[in-house]
Amino acid sequence: MSNGLLQRRYFRKGLFMSLISGHATPDDTAGYAARIEGAASGHFRRAQGYTVSSIGIGTYLGEPTPVYDAGYTEAIVEAVGLGCNVVDTASNYRFQRSERSVGGALRQLAEAGTPREQIVVCSKAGFITYETDHPVDPRRWVAENLINPGIVSGGDIAAGCHCMTPDFLRHQLSQSLKNTGLECLDVYYVHNPETQLAEVDEKEFYARLTRAFEALEQEVAAGRIRYYGTATWDAYRVEPGVQNAVSLERVVAAATAASGGANHHMRFVQLPVNLVSHEALAAANQRVGTETVSLLQAADYFGVSVMASGSIMQGKLAGGLAAWIEQVIPGLADDATRAIQFVRSVPGLTSALVGMSRAAHVRRNLELVKVAPLTEEQFSRMFQQAR
Repeated sequence: MSNGLLQRRYFRKGLFMSLISGHATPDDTAGYAARIEGAASGHFRRAQGYTVSSIGIGTYLGEPTPVYDAGYTEAIVEAVGLGCNVVDTASNYRFQRSERSVGGALRQLAEAGTPREQIVVCSKAGFITYETDHPVDPRRWVAENLINPGIVSGGDIAAGCHCMTPDFLRHQLSQSLKNTGLECLDVYYVHNPETQLAEVDEKEFYARLTRAFEALEQEVAAGRIRYYGTATWDAYRVEPGVQNAVSLERVVAAATAASGGANHHMRFVQLPVNLVSHEALAAANQRVGTETVSLLQAADYFGVSVMASGSIMQGKLAGGLAAWIEQVIPGLADDATRAIQFVRSVPGLTSALVGMSRAAHVRRNLELVKVAPLTEEQFSRMFQQAR
């Protein structure tokens, strides 16, 4: 079958669906960038060999309803058409429905002639994820669906909601592939691993992370993922010594141990970066040998690509920004695009992820595709004022 559609099939809601084979490739993502007319210099960047858009589409917010399902599918199709080839989701977003919306969009795109290989698809696992929107008894659901089948034990679950054991990650990856209808995900994150630090000490945390990475290295070898990483909230933003602080150096060491050498596949991290949360570039809270550096500097040293979540703080920065911001970034339509422009201009950042559940939001935000990111001088001036 053309456009990566396989004869292999799976069963969903009464229909047999073809899986989509393949994964993003350097040549195909470069070809995608070349066909986006009018894309400004700097909109596309290189990350682990891929050519990726400086703005990615996120799928976190919204009610678990058919209206939002359809909205996300339409928004993703629109985004890819306008110059966004990074799609970010997670198994726990909207009770797995966001992954299914992504799958619907990818199928539409493949059937319309956009190869799956041109799109970098990312998902995550770590939080306990129900397979129904609102289980009547969550404890019973976990017991019947995860503990009794032997996928997890009660002691594997931290803070009542988080697990990153090898068996759980394998189970969740299988579910994510089924939801998206893909044979392979390009990036698979351990979702907010710092949640574990609420209940275990650092030694046990990094031991658990190493075991998780061993499983993910095996999944790379099996062809079900290409790369993996950590998608975090506080982990890389807080100061060392804080309970949920995580060291990128030690994370890379865990990946090195898991792979048996330096050729590990832990090549992506994700954390909030926006006009309010700029610790990734401003906080010297990471160690590289004897030096203390920012997360972005450490990531550059270790060859890790950085994705920004919360680029407009889940809509909180979409309006009401200070007047001086418009003066520093003139010519844009609104505060949302100005906030996104700030993030996509951060030196060393790969993509600014923006939740967009409607095609109208996509069209407005992706006007930035034709606008160059800020120069280093412009960004420095704006950043100094933002601080």
